[in-house]
Amino acid sequence: MIVLIRLIATSLPLIVVPALAANTAMQTGVTNVGPAAFIFTIAGALLLTLIFRSAASHVMRIITCRIGALRIRRALEARSPDVLHDFILPGAYGGLVKIDHAILTAGGILCIQTKHYNGIVFGGEDEAQWTNVDGTLRRRFLNPLIQNEGRTRALQNVVPDVPVANVVVFTGSVEFPTPPPKNVIRVGNVDSFIAKFVFGPSKVKDWDAAWLTVKSAALTDEATRKDLQAQIA
Repeated sequence: MIVLIRLIATSLPLIVVPALAANTAMQTGVTNVGPAAFIFTIAGALLLTLIFRSAASHVMRIITCRIGALRIRRALEARSPDVLHDFILPGAYGGLVKIDHAILTAGGILCIQTKHYNGIVFGGEDEAQWTNVDGTLRRRFLNPLIQNEGRTRALQNVVPDVPVANVVVFTGSVEFPTPPPKNVIRVGNVDSFIAKFVFGPSKVKDWDAAWLTVKSAALTDEATRKDLQAQIA
């Protein structure tokens, strides 16, 4: 459905402009517009389509990204009451890191990074960069598993005795031409993934205390967010 809406939105000028031109000619009685005028109209429609497509694609990406963010939050919160979103921790190697989501499960904690892309995603577990192809748009991005590894270790430092797993969730409409790494999933598979996920052995006896430690360490204040932005900049 979202793909269809994107296609209609980005092609709107090409559909509307020639129709408006024909309608105007009929209303004014000017019917002998000739091939040149028709070609000019089509060229104008194509130009408007290119401009409109860029703007429409940007708007649609923002909308679908927000829908994806809402979906992952709802999926996690439906699974467990012990969930944290969008918080900051001291980095494992210094500085600060932002963790998208963390959820306490029966066997440990999942440290989740979300990525929003549409189209096809290529990438192996050990590759430094992955590739996204969305229509005519092709872009490279950092391997999200490697990117999230430092965040996972930062969370592990807070609760050393608790198993912490590195998980990446794609919230857009993506396809993988080859099977992705086992800890890379789509947002629609979150619930079943958590239900089947198996951690290693754990010595934790008081899970409530462990999760309280994570909550106490999580930084969400505005001053810390500004420090993180300064670090990124």
